[in-house]
Amino acid sequence: MPGPTVEREPVEPQSLKKLSLKSLKRSLDLFSPIHGQFPPPDPESKRIRMSHKVHVEYGGIKGAGGGQSTRQANSGATDGGNQASVPNALALPGPEGSRDPQKERDQNALVLGPSLQPKGPTEVGNTGKSTSIVSAPGFSERLTTSAIIERIPSKWPRPVWHPPWKNYRVISGHLGWVRSIAFDPSNSWFCTGSADRTIKIWDVASGRLKLTLTGHIEQIRGLDVSSKHTYMFSAGDDKQVKCWDLEQNKVIRSYHGHLSGVYCLALHPTIDILLTGGRDSVCRVWDVRTKMQIFALTGHDNTVCSVFTRPTDPQVVTGSHDSTIKFWDLRYGKTMLTLTHHKKSVRAMAQHPKEHCFASASADNVKKFSLPKGEFLHNMLSQQKTIINSMAINEDGVMATGGDNGSLWFWDWKSGHNFQQSQTIVQPGSLESEAGIYALSYDMTGTRLITCEADKTIKMWKEDETATPETHPLNFKPPKDIRRF
Repeated sequence: MPGPTVEREPVEPQSLKKLSLKSLKRSLDLFSPIHGQFPPPDPESKRIRMSHKVHVEYGGIKGAGGGQSTRQANSGATDGGNQASVPNALALPGPEGSRDPQKERDQNALVLGPSLQPKGPTEVGNTGKSTSIVSAPGFSERLTTSAIIERIPSKWPRPVWHPPWKNYRVISGHLGWVRSIAFDPSNSWFCTGSADRTIKIWDVASGRLKLTLTGHIEQIRGLDVSSKHTYMFSAGDDKQVKCWDLEQNKVIRSYHGHLSGVYCLALHPTIDILLTGGRDSVCRVWDVRTKMQIFALTGHDNTVCSVFTRPTDPQVVTGSHDSTIKFWDLRYGKTMLTLTHHKKSVRAMAQHPKEHCFASASADNVKKFSLPKGEFLHNMLSQQKTIINSMAINEDGVMATGGDNGSLWFWDWKSGHNFQQSQTIVQPGSLESEAGIYALSYDMTGTRLITCEADKTIKMWKEDETATPETHPLNFKPPKDIRRF
């Protein structure tokens, strides 16, 4: 038989907030007899707190000042010959109870070695003096080894001073984005290719239009002028690569084979071959005279957007949207080396005119590599933080990079220091978003820079002749830690 049921009182459901308030009320009833008021401040705890703060913040300075005066008084009373016997002594604090300064000096003398002699001719000053460092009680707690060790000067090369560049001419004539540029080897004219499907030839000295060539049915992305023949080569989004005879001003050859738009073009400096790279992820090698495709350099996983050639191996270097740079063996049509240092598309590359090295630009960084082995040298010391479409280097070691946001940065090649950051100004009537630089090139002398922009203009830049190192000082800080990748 089941036992008698016991009736329980119903429990009132209570929220967590209500229970917390009950607990808080009990605590206040127990520990705080006066409700609604803060407890009175305790002067002793305030004094302890303040003295601790003062000791933490100013203990070292206070101790150094007080210790110096007592030490001066004691040094006057004691014999000065003992101090001269240890010229390079570092006085450290003794135990708290010891008050004898003579005993402190004998117990806590740390003898330093002779100071390093300066190696550079620019350093001046007498380094033969004593390097005694005097520290008071409490000060040594904050003393680190960096205060004792002599600083070694940075081995990073100091940048050469370059005058800033300024815009001196704006040429308008194209009806679309200006996408490519090439200079004539005689340095008397240059040609530009545009999204208006025309190639225009301009006079370098005056900036006047000399000729307009039509023939492409899409925008022209690549241009180059032969130094051995009267030929100009163009490539565009219409998959066509054309050879123009500049004596007749017409197309004499077309190179068929690309399956999509052609983004870059380069002429070999010694052999009559042409290299083109495009959206079909292939760099194609053409014989200029026979129009035959010699090789299709396959290996990239995405668009080949930059290419340059050299007379010696590696004769072909390509950069791609797959963020790699490949060196190619032109004898066998195979990859020699793949550089995977970049994390974003390598849209621009430039070879140094004198040194055996090149630079590559990506949205993450501008990097410098040696040739022919492709060893990574260093990153440039700043980040442009934009897509870099084009870059060029002159013989004076000034590298220019043009960004998608209209930023034009100038770099010192040797040190990687960014000495000037310019922003292009769109022509009146254009949108602010049309401030983009798609191509840039130095003339043959390296004294003039020409940029091709999204506001349909061509801008010419030169060095400011009035600038001096005093008016535009070099603001350079060597890097403390350089990123290796």
